[in-house]
Amino acid sequence: MAAESAPPLQYQSGFGNEFSSEALPGALPQAQNNPKTCPYGLYAEQLSGTHFTAPRVLNRRSWLYRIRPSVTHEPFHPINFPNETLTADFSGGTVTPNQLRWRPFPIPSEPVDWVRGLFTLCGTGKAATKEGFAIHVYACNQSMHTSALANADGDFLIVPQQGALRLKTEFGLLDVAPGEVAVVPRGVRFAVVLHCAAARGYVLETFQGHFTLPDLGPIGANGLANPRDFMHPVAWYEDVEGVPYNVLHKLEGHLFTAAQTFSPFNVVAWHGNYLPYKYDLARFCPVNAVAFDHPDPSIFTVLTVPGLVPGSPPTADFVIFPPRWLVAEHTFRPPYYHRNTASEFMGLIRGQYEAKQDGGFRPGGASLHLCMTPHGPDTATFERAAGEGAAASAAPDGPSHLGHDTLAFMFETTAIPRITPAALGCPAVDRDYYKCWVGLKSHFDPTALPGKAKLPGHGGGAAPAAGPYANGNGNTSSNTSSAAEGGKGGTAAAAAGAGALAPEPAGVHV
Repeated sequence: MAAESAPPLQYQSGFGNEFSSEALPGALPQAQNNPKTCPYGLYAEQLSGTHFTAPRVLNRRSWLYRIRPSVTHEPFHPINFPNETLTADFSGGTVTPNQLRWRPFPIPSEPVDWVRGLFTLCGTGKAATKEGFAIHVYACNQSMHTSALANADGDFLIVPQQGALRLKTEFGLLDVAPGEVAVVPRGVRFAVVLHCAAARGYVLETFQGHFTLPDLGPIGANGLANPRDFMHPVAWYEDVEGVPYNVLHKLEGHLFTAAQTFSPFNVVAWHGNYLPYKYDLARFCPVNAVAFDHPDPSIFTVLTVPGLVPGSPPTADFVIFPPRWLVAEHTFRPPYYHRNTASEFMGLIRGQYEAKQDGGFRPGGASLHLCMTPHGPDTATFERAAGEGAAASAAPDGPSHLGHDTLAFMFETTAIPRITPAALGCPAVDRDYYKCWVGLKSHFDPTALPGKAKLPGHGGGAAPAAGPYANGNGNTSSNTSSAAEGGKGGTAAAAAGAGALAPEPAGVHV
C-alpha cells in the first residue's frame, strides 16, 4: 500500500558534524547526557557506531531520549520466513573472469516488503569480523507498517531505482526518491514505507567502517559532493501502545525477530553524529577534462569507505556517472577499454549508459566485472564515438551533452567479491552479454604512418612525419643499430600515431 501524500519533510544539513533535534521543547537534557531524571519522563539511551576510544575525529555516537528503551521486547528467535537470497556468508560463492550482466530484476507478484525483497548478488569478507561488504538488490511492493529492521552487520547505502521510499527511523523521517541515496548506519532501526505501488533498487552494505566523503586533493575546498547537501532527519516519534510490532535484527546475514507492544520509533529527542542521512545526486558537482583525454572514474566519487589503515585502498567507493558536458578534443570520449585491479559493480538508475548502446544494460539491471576482467564500450558505442561504420556521426569534435535523463553508478572495490549461487542462477542473468563486443574488428594498418596529433595549445604547424626510424616521440632516430631495430621502432610509432590521429570523435548524444 502506498504512503499517503504529505507535506515535504524538514531536514538538517551537513556531514559528520554534531546534530541535535527535539520533537517537544525542552526534551533534550542540558549540560549532560544521562541525568537522573530525563525531561518528560524519557529514557536516555546511547547508540555507539565506533568503539569508545576511537580517535575523536572518527568517533561516532548519538544519544536518544525515548518513551521506552530498546531493550523492552520479547526474546529474539529466527524468523519464520527465511530469506534464502539474503546472506553475509560468501564461502560458497563463485568467482569468474567472465563479464556478468543482469537484466532488470522483476517486481514480485505476491506481497513482499523491503526486507523480504533483498537479494544478495555478491560480497566478500565476514560480517563476524567486520571486514568486507555485500551488494544487494531489492524489489518490493508492500510497506513495513508494523515491523522495523536493525542491521547489526553494517551500514546500508540504499540506491532507489524505481519508486520513492519513506524511511521511518529512530531519528525521524527521510523521503528518498530515485536520483537520491540514503545511508542507514549499523544498528539504527528503520522501516521502509512505499510511496508507490512497487519499488526497486540497489544496496551497498559495508561490514567495516562507515561512509565518508573522499578527500578532494588538488580539486580544492569545493566540488563533488558538498557537505551542506547531505540531509539528516529531525526528531519525530510515535507514541503507540498495545499494537504488536516485530523488531527484526540482522546478524551475520541471519534474520531474527522479537515482538513488542509499542512502536520502536518512540524517540522524542536526540543529539550526536551517528544517524541516517540522504543525498540528492543532482547536487553532485562533477569535475572533468576540459582539454583532452578521458579521466579515471574516481573523479566522480560521491562517498567512500576508507580502508582500516590510513593510506590503504578503500573498502568500497560509490561513484556516479551524472549528466555532464563532454568537451575533450582529439579524444575517444566514452569510457576507455579497461582491465582494473579493482572490481566494478554497475547499476543504471535511468536512461542509457554512455558506454553501452546494445540495449542490454537497462535501468534496474546490473553488471559486474571482477579484478582484471576486460570491459569497455560495446561495438555500437565504439563505432559511434570513433567515427567508424554506419553508426558514425557527422557531428564536429565540439562540446556535446550526455543528456539530463541518464544516471548510472558504480560500487568499486579493491577486493574480489564472490557471486552467490542465487545470483548466478537467477533468470535475470544475461547469458549473451559477451556478444556486445564480438563485433569489434581490427583497424590496424601497418602501412599507414600518420604523424603525431597536434593537441590544442601545443603549438602550430604540421606534425613531423613518422618514418621507419621514428621513435615514440615522433622524432627521427639516429642511433638505431640495425634495420631490424628500425622496423620495430617504425611499428611502435605507427601504433602510437594510429591511436593519436583517429578520426575526430563525434561525441555521444543520449
